[in-house]
Amino acid sequence: MLKPLLLLTLIALSVATTCLAQDRPASNSRKAVTLYYKAEEAAQARDFNKALAYLDEAIERDPKYADAYLKIASLHRAMGNKPEVFENLQKGLSLKPFNAGLMNSYFDLADLYFERGDYENARKNFEFFLRGKPRNGRMTDFARQQIQSAEFAAEAMKKPVSFNPVRLPSNVNRFELQYFPSTTADQRHLIFTARAGHRPDQDENIFVSQYRDNQWSPPSSISPAINTSANEGAATISGDGKTIVFTSCNRPDSQGDCDLYISFRSGDEWSKPKNMGTVVNSKAWDSQPSLSADGRTLYFTSTRPGGIGKEDIWVTRLNEDGSWQKPENMGEPVNSKGRDMAPFIHVSGSTLYFVSDGHLGMGGLDVFMTKQDNKSKWGAPENMGYPLNTHADEGSLFITADNKKGYYSRQEMTEAGAATIQLYELDVPENWRSKVKSTYAQGRVYHADTKKPIAAVVQLYDVNADSLVQQVNSDKVSGEYTIVLSDGRQYGLYVSAPGFLMNSLHFDYTSRKSLDPVALDVYLKPIKSGAAIVLNNLFFDTGQYKLERESKTELDKLITFMRQNPSIKIEISGHTDDIGSDADNKVLSERRARSVADYLRSNNVSKDRITSVGHGESKPVKPNTSDENRSQNRRIEMRVL
Repeated sequence: MLKPLLLLTLIALSVATTCLAQDRPASNSRKAVTLYYKAEEAAQARDFNKALAYLDEAIERDPKYADAYLKIASLHRAMGNKPEVFENLQKGLSLKPFNAGLMNSYFDLADLYFERGDYENARKNFEFFLRGKPRNGRMTDFARQQIQSAEFAAEAMKKPVSFNPVRLPSNVNRFELQYFPSTTADQRHLIFTARAGHRPDQDENIFVSQYRDNQWSPPSSISPAINTSANEGAATISGDGKTIVFTSCNRPDSQGDCDLYISFRSGDEWSKPKNMGTVVNSKAWDSQPSLSADGRTLYFTSTRPGGIGKEDIWVTRLNEDGSWQKPENMGEPVNSKGRDMAPFIHVSGSTLYFVSDGHLGMGGLDVFMTKQDNKSKWGAPENMGYPLNTHADEGSLFITADNKKGYYSRQEMTEAGAATIQLYELDVPENWRSKVKSTYAQGRVYHADTKKPIAAVVQLYDVNADSLVQQVNSDKVSGEYTIVLSDGRQYGLYVSAPGFLMNSLHFDYTSRKSLDPVALDVYLKPIKSGAAIVLNNLFFDTGQYKLERESKTELDKLITFMRQNPSIKIEISGHTDDIGSDADNKVLSERRARSVADYLRSNNVSKDRITSVGHGESKPVKPNTSDENRSQNRRIEMRVL
């Protein structure tokens, strides 16, 4: 990861002014001073090696010659030799009392201390810089920010977060560089970016590893349709594993430096990726995408105009017609004047993780999390603490749907001194977990008669809010679908396809203590005379026939179904359990069925297309021997006439 561009600019300013700010070089050795001036002449002639030789000789004459050390530091800075800059700044400044004219040297040394995680010495030298009353506002602001970070870091290190990252096995970490890990909602597929090495001919590609027999398989290229000789990376995959968005740079159809591309999976095949177009992509750098669980909301990083900092996080949403909306800047408090990057939206949609150097942290890019409140507003970002965050730049973090496992990458040095990036798995600490716990429902959609897979629309509604939470499509080849369920909600699940009766299911997670995955195959019945379904998301108080507010989603789905199929007629039938008298149950079932029919009629469904009937307790689907069975017998059905 690169250092902030602002800091590079500030260091360049510092290089240009350090020598000018110093007093006349002083030494007890006249010969050492003479050698110092010869070194200056050689440096002006761009003969740095000769200049360094003069200065080394000067130090031999006077080992406490502070200005010689500072001059050596400035020459090594120009040559890009950071270790030598650090060593000589330390020596030179330690031999001098505070001098406001050396404030830029204090700044440089403070920054180098910060790079090494030496927060106390970094703080002291930034304070020396500020004592010099600098006129450069950007350098002043940066120094104050780093002092705050140093103080924050010192406290964070006293209260480390307990987590035990474990490097993924070598059959997964088989590249020199691998990063941006993520999984599907069922955690059966691990997606990441990798490259064999640092050489330009070793390009980035997207790989997938499958979880089989309690271990990750060796990764393979995700698809020849996706990976090319260009760089493909920083990928995100939808919860059902059927939509992937990734970054690629300098393709013939690029809008800018790097663009976002999208591909869809049918069966085992990925479609040819498409550039997401000028609405989503800009002429600037667009990268690091993160899809919501249903693939209908996309967060990403961009340097486009209109942001708050250099890199900002933006968000776009999918329209009903399949087009994407114009991206919006997430704004404050998420985005800052610094760099805000690598967003990851948890499948629950309630918590966003990202990296930033613009919020209070430990230096460089730290990992932060922000949570939505009850009004869908993002809260102030929280630093995720030490030792996940350090003085170095951190990468992205991914947390699974159940909040139990996390994946991230870490830069390391090999024994040979080469930089490598490895993937790690961790057990997620409680305070890092998403605000909302999630699981998933997974299965296949079949034709009820032929038992063949169907391409269907699977929609998940929050029936309390009457709002669409997720929408996915079952695979047209296999019929597979995956949809995420989160705690604290009462869901209506609707599966529909042209020519079929919809299937409505109910999930109540408002009081569940555990969230286990749900295996659920769905069979859709063709629309024909006699075909019937249970309407599972219609609600009545005990012994009452007035429809409760939570029934609106199902009722409106019925209205849509009737409008899409204008030639059919239906019967709405009510059924009860065996509690109470036969006569009372018969009346109650009739009134409940009539309430549904009346709602349809009041919403412009022709009354001659709807009949209603009550069967009381006469047609149970299960013996009335338990509460569970009785709840299934209390039902409203729709039958095609």
